[in-house]
Amino acid sequence: MLSAGGKNICGIAVLVSGGGTNLQALIDAEQSGVLRSGRITAVISDRPGAYALERAREAGIPGYTVERPRGGERTAFEARISEIVDASGADLIILAGFLSILGADFTAKYSRRIINVHPSLIPSFCGDGFYGLKVHEAALARGVKLTGATVHFVNEITDGGEIIAQRAVEVKPGDTPESLQLRVMREAEWVILPQSAEKVCREILEKNRT
Repeated sequence: MLSAGGKNICGIAVLVSGGGTNLQALIDAEQSGVLRSGRITAVISDRPGAYALERAREAGIPGYTVERPRGGERTAFEARISEIVDASGADLIILAGFLSILGADFTAKYSRRIINVHPSLIPSFCGDGFYGLKVHEAALARGVKLTGATVHFVNEITDGGEIIAQRAVEVKPGDTPESLQLRVMREAEWVILPQSAEKVCREILEKNRT
C-alpha cells in the first residue's frame, strides 16, 4: 500500500516478457486518470532485453529482469519475483504478456491479487499452449465470427481463474493472425485491462480499510 496526496494508493507490479504493449496501456491509463486507484511500482521481465523494460524506464518505473532457469525449476525464480513485488509496495500483480507459468504456491500467496489479460473470450482458446499468435491462429482455423479478450484472476490453473471482464471483437473476412491480434489489442485488451486494474485496486483498498 502506498500513500500519495493524503490518500492510499494500490501499488502494482507488472510482469512482462516482450514488447509491453499492455504495459503501455496501463501507463497511459495511469497518466490519463483511468487508473487512478493504483500506481505501477515495478516492472519485472523474465527475458533480458524485453522492450517492456525500456517502456518502464521511459515512464520512470523501476524495471527488473528475473530469468527463469532452464529445466523448469521455479522456486528461486518465483521467490525473487515475490521479493521484488513485496519490496516495491505492490498490492496487485498484473500479468501483461508474461509467458512463464506461476506455480500454485505463488498464486496462493497472492490470492485474488494477480490478474491476467488473455486474448480470447475464455473458455475459448485458452489454457496450456494458447498464447500470443497461437490464440488467433486457432480462432481463425475454427472459423469463429467473434473473438475478444478476457481479464481474469490467476490461480493454479492456466487461464482458470474467475473472470473479471470480457470484450468481444469482430473477426473480419481476410483477417490474418497478425491483423486479428492487433484489433483485439486495440479494441479489447487495452480497454479492459486498465479498467479491470482500477476495479481490483479499488476492491483491495476497500478491503484494507475494513
